[in-house]
Amino acid sequence: MRPAEGPLPRPDDRQPPRPTHRPNRLAQAPQATAPNQVWVADITYIHTREGWLYLAAILDLYSRKIVGWAMSEHIDTALV
Repeated sequence: MRPAEGPLPRPDDRQPPRPTHRPNRLAQAPQATAPNQVWVADITYIHTREGWLYLAAILDLYSRKIVGWAMSEHIDTALV
């Protein structure tokens, strides 16, 4: 049971949901017509038994292949 803290907030008292749509910035980028013209990068994190592992990857948009990657226990400038 809920402790007596007062009434639950009404639905109109809650914060509205944040929009999930984001602009596609890659649609504005120049079209890659050969390898090594346009690269994109991303960082993700993976939970392991020893803690968090951070993975950074660089993708060539022309070939759609990973051209570089790095892993680290810390998310810092040494990772990228």
